Amino acid sequence: MRVTDISAYEQLRSHFNKMSALGGASAILSWDNAVVMPDGGAESRADTMAVLGVISHEMMTDPKVKDLLDQAESNSATLSASDQANLREMKRGWQHANALPVDLVEAFSRATSECEMIWREARLNDDFEALQPSLTKVVDLVREIAEVKSDVLGLAPYDALLDEYEPDCRSSQIDPLFDDLADFLPSFLEEVLEYQKEHGNFKRPEGPFDLEIQKTLGIELMKDLGFNFDRGRLDTSHHPFTGGIPDDVRLTTRYEEDDFTQSLMGTLHETGHALYEQNLPKEWRGQPAGDARGMALHESQSLLVEMQLSRGEAFLRYLQPKLKSAFSAIGEEWEFENLKNLYHHVEKGFIRVDADEVTYPLHVILRYRLEKAMLSGDLQVKDLPSAWNEGMEELLGVRPENDRLGCLQDIHWPGGAIGYFPTYTLGALAAAQIYQAADTHISGLDNNVAAGEFKPLVQWLSENIHQKGSLKSADEILLEATGSALGVDAFKQHLKSRYLPR
Repeated sequence: MRVTDISAYEQLRSHFNKMSALGGASAILSWDNAVVMPDGGAESRADTMAVLGVISHEMMTDPKVKDLLDQAESNSATLSASDQANLREMKRGWQHANALPVDLVEAFSRATSECEMIWREARLNDDFEALQPSLTKVVDLVREIAEVKSDVLGLAPYDALLDEYEPDCRSSQIDPLFDDLADFLPSFLEEVLEYQKEHGNFKRPEGPFDLEIQKTLGIELMKDLGFNFDRGRLDTSHHPFTGGIPDDVRLTTRYEEDDFTQSLMGTLHETGHALYEQNLPKEWRGQPAGDARGMALHESQSLLVEMQLSRGEAFLRYLQPKLKSAFSAIGEEWEFENLKNLYHHVEKGFIRVDADEVTYPLHVILRYRLEKAMLSGDLQVKDLPSAWNEGMEELLGVRPENDRLGCLQDIHWPGGAIGYFPTYTLGALAAAQIYQAADTHISGLDNNVAAGEFKPLVQWLSENIHQKGSLKSADEILLEATGSALGVDAFKQHLKSRYLPR
């Protein structure tokens, strides 16, 4: 092994560590933007984020990085398997970054920062017309980015965007899975709704539910699940999210006085993301190999906690006495069977983040179809509300009465995240497989959960998913953890056993 070879790879490690620190600073500023920044700081913050985006882009596109990558790759056989994986991820990030000219990166950063701020007011006021010009600008820039990356990466435009969120995943892989679900779910949904008429009656607990009590309860559940508050915090925002860095994880939720279940499940969802981040391999901090392995696995962890775990009967036996104690509650609506029917209730709703397991994938399939149509130019942004409403009626049999319940509900498109939505349902499919595997490998898992003992589950997830980082592909991680490639069978089996028990 020549000293120059070692030097090339070590220089890359140093360079990427600096970029990671810069990205971490941007992540904390983004959290600040969403949580505590005064409205008057929006323009200045947009300028700051644009400058940081340019600096990060310039660091990745520095000609010396290509030279170092070439040198390190020429002797990659001398590196350990883990270092080879890190080098592979360095190259992937470099390819994506170098596909774009700096002026396009700056324009995109500025446009999305501005559009996100406009979206907040537009959503609050049910005013799509106020958002349309800035969203059109963002979509136009995303289309330009997709075309540039398509040429450089040799991928279809949509796949060029998807690859950044879910490496090596292609729409040709997604389409059969989503087509299968689109065929299965609507008729299954009707069966569940019929079953619930006879077996799913419940009495909804009546509020108001004190917001501070909701927050305190959420924090208690997070601690029980293993979230380390020495390395993270919980706040409120317009749209729940998880951000920050692995040793300073920032997650948010939102609260409703008349429905504690929304905030509780939102908090548990984000806790799944946060546990993944906190348990990423410490020895690879600041390096691409230490990052989470794509958004599908990330979503698998949030949905595993929110859906597979937290709506299961064992978890509800743990949760029920905590709810009664927190809200000083008495009455049949707080008894186990009633709460089980409440948490297993399925309905045709409008809001994705509040959707149940049965209808959730249909929300995602709608967005997947719409964003592909916007990217191709088949759908203009001005026509998005009507296309959205028609799609909801087709897939779920409901039509939003306003855009706040429709196309204004998510921040993803104003933030430029086109190519991201399919990872939610890919994550749901993976979550079903992963939890099924965990149940097989962990003796007495249901008993542990009912007793509030989550360490065996979280430790298994950490060892089999979290600590893998990006050292392996998502397909490899899932195959090793579950014994199967990603499919729909475990998800269907889970839905049938929970919502149509025989």
